[in-house]
Amino acid sequence: MPFPSSLPKPRLPDRARVPRLRWGIAGPGWIAERFAASLRADGSQEVVAVQSSDPARAEDFAERFGVARSYAGQDMLGDPAVDVVYVSTVHHRHLADALAAIEAGKHVLVEKPLALSEPQARRLQDAARARGVFLMEAYWTDFLPKFDIIRQLLADGAIGSVRTVLADHGEWFAPGHRILRRDLAGGPMLDLGTYPVAFATKILGRPDKVLASGEPVPNGEVNGQASMLLSHRGGAQSVLHTTLLTHTPCEATIAGTQGMIAIPGSFYAPGPFTVTANDLQTRLAFEEPANRYDQLFHQAVHLAVCVGEGLAESPVRPLEDSCITLAVMDEARRQLGIVFDGEETDSANSPPTGTASDV
Repeated sequence: MPFPSSLPKPRLPDRARVPRLRWGIAGPGWIAERFAASLRADGSQEVVAVQSSDPARAEDFAERFGVARSYAGQDMLGDPAVDVVYVSTVHHRHLADALAAIEAGKHVLVEKPLALSEPQARRLQDAARARGVFLMEAYWTDFLPKFDIIRQLLADGAIGSVRTVLADHGEWFAPGHRILRRDLAGGPMLDLGTYPVAFATKILGRPDKVLASGEPVPNGEVNGQASMLLSHRGGAQSVLHTTLLTHTPCEATIAGTQGMIAIPGSFYAPGPFTVTANDLQTRLAFEEPANRYDQLFHQAVHLAVCVGEGLAESPVRPLEDSCITLAVMDEARRQLGIVFDGEETDSANSPPTGTASDV
């Protein structure tokens, strides 16, 4: 295929056909604040309730974001005015909180990662199917207009056959941050590593093998950084890195036989990218404001469209994608000896720690 003369347009939903769903928020923390603000600015969806184990936090959140009702514990799940629950609690609460919302008959959007591990994600998938409700991971990257353009370029063969994906996400965190706590499933993997792993597996699929290397934080409480080499079908490779010990560029590259797509940091957020042919002269550039969390509303709008169309799950972020992401991180953690408190494990037939393995 010849190099494209222009970039495709993002395929955005017809706003006249987007149902206005009533949202309840489980876990009024930092990301929930940004989610609620983005939904309020967009205006197509409505946050009507919030719940927290700390009633004062729920009341404060409701007051600041104009939410009609606040609840203690899981009392919000009995509110018939709530159509869908956004689970934004800490990682180790995702399974229990999402299961409770599913059993209450609510559609559910779970903040990434969907669960601590692939087995937990499969439990959620089975529960949602049995209850007949919609379940999706809030991996907001997949729903950004920028990434719809990139998916179209790849589907059209604009850079040929993809042979290599490079992706990195590193941030430094001050002592006391929750990401440094073992009891909260800390370490970079779930918070930061989800982005490069989900990015690579979206493009190249489930890897045949994973090889991981890493180091703990100085006090040994949690993993500090991890590098992963993924081998995919046909010989393609992904080289991925995540760390909480240092800031890194957070860039990504998709390299094909006819060109490459380069995404500067933060690659997973709104912002620019370039598509360059192999002559290194022919280039197309996408530009947009790097307005980050202002665009969180896209995932909520997508969920509303899916529910309105009666879909069982998202065609953009199907549950299988979420499970593959977790399976890769599960295998990397197994090799690095990382076990989260409260996760389901089954190591009876696992290869010895430190060896590359099928996923």
